[in-house]
Amino acid sequence: MKKYIAHITPLNADKIGCEAHGTAEFTEDGDKLHVKVEMFDTPKNIEHWEHFHGFPDGKEAHVPTMAQDKNHDGFIDLPETEEVSGTTMVPLDDAPQDMNIPHDGYPVADENGHYEYEIDIPLEKLQAKFKDAFDTEDLQLDKRVVYVHGVPKDLELPDTVGGCVMSYDAHTTLPIAAGKIEKA
Repeated sequence: MKKYIAHITPLNADKIGCEAHGTAEFTEDGDKLHVKVEMFDTPKNIEHWEHFHGFPDGKEAHVPTMAQDKNHDGFIDLPETEEVSGTTMVPLDDAPQDMNIPHDGYPVADENGHYEYEIDIPLEKLQAKFKDAFDTEDLQLDKRVVYVHGVPKDLELPDTVGGCVMSYDAHTTLPIAAGKIEKA
């Protein structure tokens, strides 16, 4: 059995009006990957996309800092995270093993900005999909970063905030918290 944990800390907190934080735990046990995420102080009553990001070549991913705000608009948006965190890899949604990133199957925060997400993922199916996408079946969790995304649609964002994915705009993809995954 292998265990990993990420201490998830706020991103863009001064701009979004809350300091989203929490933990993500990953346990590889036989043929399953058990994932548990608990978040506090997220924007309330909305869906929050959550994923782990990384580099397909196995390079170490890191949590972004304001140094990644390349356009100096005061926000670290999704495209600006790629330099240090890599690409979106696996969604933490209702079926992570399908690796279907843009859809509405993610956790929804309650009226206090809290949510818990817990799932057992069939490891063989996830590894096969991961291999198709990234040419390796090794998830290398200790080289990845967990992201939580999503702000209310009525939050005013400058036009410089990027991150549109298909029909989902920057309100859906704006990172609100991130944490480096480490071996427990």
